[in-house]
Amino acid sequence: MRLPSLREVGTEARLLLIGIPVFIWTMVPIYHMFVFAISPKQDAFSGKLWPDHPTLHNFEIVFRQQHYFLRDFWVQFGNSALIAAAVGALTLLIATAAAFSISRLRAPGGRVVMNLALFTYFIPAAFLAVPMYRTMATYGLLDNRWSLVLAMVTIASPYAIWVLKQASDRLPVELDEAAVMDGATTLQLFRLVYIPLMMPSLVAIGTYAVLLAWNEYLYAFLLLSNDQDITLPVALGNFLAADDSPWELLMTTGFIYALPPAAIYYVFRRYMVGGLTAGAVKS
Repeated sequence: MRLPSLREVGTEARLLLIGIPVFIWTMVPIYHMFVFAISPKQDAFSGKLWPDHPTLHNFEIVFRQQHYFLRDFWVQFGNSALIAAAVGALTLLIATAAAFSISRLRAPGGRVVMNLALFTYFIPAAFLAVPMYRTMATYGLLDNRWSLVLAMVTIASPYAIWVLKQASDRLPVELDEAAVMDGATTLQLFRLVYIPLMMPSLVAIGTYAVLLAWNEYLYAFLLLSNDQDITLPVALGNFLAADDSPWELLMTTGFIYALPPAAIYYVFRRYMVGGLTAGAVKS
């Protein structure tokens, strides 16, 4: 059994010195959120590392919508899920088709499209909020969930196109040539060759788009106003409007809302690393 070298030990030590503080810094807010969620209202601000009388009553209040601010909890949670899923699906459809056309079909003007896509990120998304509001008002889409879907797809697509194009460029050209020689059409090449080999990148980009829409607040706040249409992040903001905000319920709702992204990562984590092209070219 080979003993690790001094250099390897030093590298591991440096990684631990960086990783442990980052992990603690990341987990401390999540821990405090959980402590708030299991604390009775009178103990929420006690400052203790663990409540004297932990309870799940706050979760019961949220799930049963037994508070004024939570009367539409499940509807708003469903709005968030529906909008996030639609944004993820549309972003993947647009970005995958664009990356395939630019990278594999060498569509004329592809480089211009890529440059324009990157140029959009010179303008912060917050600066586009008011123009986006005016645009949706012009087309009669305000207070419509599709307005938020279209806005988030507009924000997510340029980055998604750029990432998928870079990933597509790394695919062996011989795969396309072999498929064409076997009689594959462009759609068959896209469906049977391109999509399976791009799956890790597609999962990563789909996750990015879903989480971007899931956590969005500014555009959701501007474009949606009906309690039956707003997403849960906007509804959570209503808690802060009260003189005596129920912080324990706010943290409980926030903790519940954070669980789906964690579940998405857990389910798709094996697609996040590695490629599927190794050994794909026949000799």
